[in-house]
Amino acid sequence: MKIRSVFRSAVLLAALSSVAALSQAQSIVMSSTTSTEQSGLFAHLLPAFKKASGIDIKVVALGTGQALDMARRGDADVVFVHDQVAEEKFVADGFGLKRQAVMYNDFVLIGPKADPAGTKGKDIVSALGKVSASNAAFVSRGDKSGTHAAELRYWKLANLDAAKGSGYRECGCGMGPALNIAASQGAYVLADRGTWLNFKNRADLAVLVEGDQRLFNQYGVMVVNPAKHAHVKQADAQKFVDWVTSPAGQANIADYKIGGEQLFFPNAGK
Repeated sequence: MKIRSVFRSAVLLAALSSVAALSQAQSIVMSSTTSTEQSGLFAHLLPAFKKASGIDIKVVALGTGQALDMARRGDADVVFVHDQVAEEKFVADGFGLKRQAVMYNDFVLIGPKADPAGTKGKDIVSALGKVSASNAAFVSRGDKSGTHAAELRYWKLANLDAAKGSGYRECGCGMGPALNIAASQGAYVLADRGTWLNFKNRADLAVLVEGDQRLFNQYGVMVVNPAKHAHVKQADAQKFVDWVTSPAGQANIADYKIGGEQLFFPNAGK
């Protein structure tokens, strides 16, 4: 009896170990931006990937700079962000494998409908000049995100990187919280269009500047280099990259809409 009991226990333990190992193998961590999460894209995209692959993805949504730092530490298997210069450096420094374009949308300048600074139009550089000159309230994410990096580029183009006006404030927060602050204070804020379209607490805010080619917002995806961190689940991470850049993944991205409006535009391989 004791031998049988020990045998059954051993079989059960082996079975549980196999299940645990399979569960671990079928789950990866992705560090990504707040925009992909707060826009609702991942709630639409990731279930389709799991259905196709059986792999769960645990998303940690941060600013792009923080998402890349997380991957540098080996705390993620795959990275999905939107700051091409930073992404290319990440790969050049050996932390990521090949960077692949996935999709794009655009940034927009949001502000009070009355537009006290007179920014409305198509020129983001001119608009920021008017925000600075009028000392209008402006909420910057200030979090080294892709959106923050883009905002700083526009201030620099306006020759105002060190003189943004007395109303300029950094929140050190994600896109949703930055929009909430702007809504409560009647302030201007640069946002990605995806998060804006999914944002419910708009108060008196509206899109004031859009259509400038400089507002183009490209997203890329990279597998973390296992040569830097041996525990990285390269095979499963690569399955996600292959799927999201495949016709099936790209169609899934294009299918995500709010109020009939498409939030992201697939462009893998371009």
